[in-house]
Amino acid sequence: MAPRAYWKGTLKLSLVSCPVVLYPATTAAEKTRFHMINRETGNRLKQQMIDSETGDVVESDQKGRGYELRKGKYVEVEPEELEAVQIESNHAIDIESFVPREEIDKRYLNHPYYIAPDGKAAIDAFAVIRDAMKDEERVALAKIVLTNREHVMAIEPLGKGLLGTTLRYPYELRDEDQFFEDIKSPKITKDMVELAGHILHTKAAHFDPSEFKDEYENALKALVKRKASGKTIELPEPEERPSNVVSLMDALKQSLKGRGRKKTAAKSHARRATGRQRAARKTHRSPARHRKAG
Repeated sequence: MAPRAYWKGTLKLSLVSCPVVLYPATTAAEKTRFHMINRETGNRLKQQMIDSETGDVVESDQKGRGYELRKGKYVEVEPEELEAVQIESNHAIDIESFVPREEIDKRYLNHPYYIAPDGKAAIDAFAVIRDAMKDEERVALAKIVLTNREHVMAIEPLGKGLLGTTLRYPYELRDEDQFFEDIKSPKITKDMVELAGHILHTKAAHFDPSEFKDEYENALKALVKRKASGKTIELPEPEERPSNVVSLMDALKQSLKGRGRKKTAAKSHARRATGRQRAARKTHRSPARHRKAG
């Protein structure tokens, strides 16, 4: 059973429309989170708003929103004034255009959502829009209002449904030039590039997110489990940082050699394992042969 929908509305393609629902495609529910507590009582702490100048606690009815014009100078904006400029949702996803998937800069991708038909009556129109997009190999750009803000959403087929990803606006992206302009262009030999290419080939693989392991999250869960069971926590010794390799060429060569040793060790381990399996099968078959001979 699908969870409760985050948003309900209508997906529109020209005169074709169908009711749809949105579900967040990501979740942070499984992440380990901590609360601030009083060490003496073990009780959870509550945060209070403090006036930065007077140090007084500010009660909820005295809290307001202000925009900083200059250092320490704010203009207060009333809640009803904010409501006046908020965009009211028309509960519609209006497809405005279709663009080639490769033209969407990955930096613009923000939050993903699953889009599904809302009810049996919507399935036909939903399938028509989805399958037409599959045939054209293009991504739809649409506008949607979420939490009183208008977003541009990229929509594409995903299995039986659709994947909608909100996009960032250009003002939200930093210009890469300010971070890359000081990167020099050193003279690199062809041999170095070829060696690096060989290392890349030895690490060639396919994208498989099931292989991603959040080691820090696993360590947090293990730590909490040990603490809750009353076990002592032994802190590991700090690791020594490896000395820097001066020669880039030497580092490339050592990387290739290290990769070769790993492959050799893996093959040797595989041969030993195969040998043990054969011996085990032979041992298992021997009593049966004796019984048959008897």
